[in-house]
Amino acid sequence: MKKIIALVWLLAVCGCKEVDGSKQACNEIRKADSAMNVLAGATGFHAALLQYADEDVIKPNDGDLPIIGKKNLELNWNKKPDTKQISWQPVRVEACSGGDFGYTFGNWKFILKDTTLYGNYCTVWKKQKNGTWKFVFDGGNGTPKPLTN
Repeated sequence: MKKIIALVWLLAVCGCKEVDGSKQACNEIRKADSAMNVLAGATGFHAALLQYADEDVIKPNDGDLPIIGKKNLELNWNKKPDTKQISWQPVRVEACSGGDFGYTFGNWKFILKDTTLYGNYCTVWKKQKNGTWKFVFDGGNGTPKPLTN
């Protein structure tokens, strides 16, 4: 959690705000994050993230060293079962004023046979040369069930 807070703080210090110049980028990032969620429900979490991962992605690996690089992420996940029972929803999206870098922060839910797990996530997005968005960092943590209004 400390790493996520530090990353969000770093982005904020770098001038990331949802203002005129970055509003379009925020919309594009939100759309990419949401599309990745839909794809995860259809094809699986690992498959969806691999499709949206930047070649130089960094993915924390709970209890182990982070996985660096899309090829290494794919090799790591080839050994593990995939799931379609996880979903997420961004609650905050911010982009730098240049419109080529930003993040999503939100809640995730993982439904198992006899329980449901909840948590937060932070995904850092980078605009590619072809105009698409890929994530360069994705991490999260478990939390209690979110409060509802």
